[in-house]
Amino acid sequence: MIKVTIAGRPNTGKSTLFNGLTNTRDALVHDRPGVTRDCICGIFADRPYSLCDTAGLEKASNGIACDSTNMAISAITDADAVLFVVDGRTGLTDEDLQWARLVHRKTHAPVLLLANKAESAKRMTDIQEFYKLGFGEPVKISAEHKTGFNAIYDFLDKIAEKSSDETVEQNKQIEDNKLKIAILGQPNVGKSTLVNRILGENRQIVRNEPGVTRDTVKIPTHFYGREILLMDTAGLRRKAGVTDDVETLSALKSLDAIERANVVILVVDATRNIENQALGIAARVYNAGKILCLALNKWDLINPAERDEKLLKLKHQFTNSFHQIIKPMILAISAETGTGVQNMFRRIYEQWDISNAQAPTSLINRIIENLVTTRQPPMSRLKRPMKIKFARQTGRHPMRITINVGGASDIPESYTRYLRRGLATELKWDHLPIVIEYKKDENPFD
Repeated sequence: MIKVTIAGRPNTGKSTLFNGLTNTRDALVHDRPGVTRDCICGIFADRPYSLCDTAGLEKASNGIACDSTNMAISAITDADAVLFVVDGRTGLTDEDLQWARLVHRKTHAPVLLLANKAESAKRMTDIQEFYKLGFGEPVKISAEHKTGFNAIYDFLDKIAEKSSDETVEQNKQIEDNKLKIAILGQPNVGKSTLVNRILGENRQIVRNEPGVTRDTVKIPTHFYGREILLMDTAGLRRKAGVTDDVETLSALKSLDAIERANVVILVVDATRNIENQALGIAARVYNAGKILCLALNKWDLINPAERDEKLLKLKHQFTNSFHQIIKPMILAISAETGTGVQNMFRRIYEQWDISNAQAPTSLINRIIENLVTTRQPPMSRLKRPMKIKFARQTGRHPMRITINVGGASDIPESYTRYLRRGLATELKWDHLPIVIEYKKDENPFD
């Protein structure tokens, strides 16, 4: 699979082009320059090529802009092909010339020059001036309207043999089969540091300030014996604290990662108490039917003499405030030093394997029968007894148990919680989201 990198100065439409070529909305798009910071990777919608969207190249000696530019340069160096994007409306700029010279120095890969925003010929400048960049004839495209893409495909198909649709589908299936793990949390709790620890390299920008990560960055990797897809997300703050529309878009992408993930690692700062917003995120994860792991990060900053008491206090606070999961998976880690990270993934893998199993129907019915014998269902409002007739597992992620009942249909939530807890204990589903639904048996003589 060839690696294709999109490069250029800020605000030329690189992220819009990435979304158009991958047929996704993975890259955050905004009129403000400098929104993209990390390298966002994906697969072409109809080609077996990998595509990397980079931050706009900026001249900076330090700070986030410097880190973003260095990552973009690294992606250019590693690429098999580069799509250099310029703004066809604005025309040639000194920044375009500067970064074109850098691309010439950093890579020997073929470069295709794209004059973006060419949907209106009247608003285009004289694109002949772009020949000065040394990349040959500029190709007119409109990333927003997805026009001119055929020239991109022709350019890339000459670099790599054209793959069949079966290969594209196979690559997508490989991607789908990977365990998808989203890392969520408030700003500055160490999410990107954790990602870098797992990858063993400084892939994500890490700064001691909130709001550095803006996009949801998907990174395939191999860690602790398994192929996984990590999703590093932007920090989530309370709605009242969000006044910037870019941060709002970033937050929406972070929440969307919950739906795409199989497992969510909710990172919290162990040096502080668990905030209500973390509980809200946990509830959203549970309602989406995903496995939740609460990672108490920065554990190395806790005084060793106080760790046992601190851990007990944080577990007690979370468990008492979040009743949906029978036994929350709460683990102390240090993303900075790596302490506890492998153990956390071992536990996650165990729970994922358990969640993929199908419980025998005979076992479920035996458990339900014992639970009902121990504690009889309450009478309904009409004073009719509820009769539990048959139970079976009807779904996974979340674990779904359907119980056929006769008589009363208004089963109180307290009794459902009792059945859920009993099933979780017997089936080792303590850390998994469980849904119990009732199906009323119809009387055939009615």
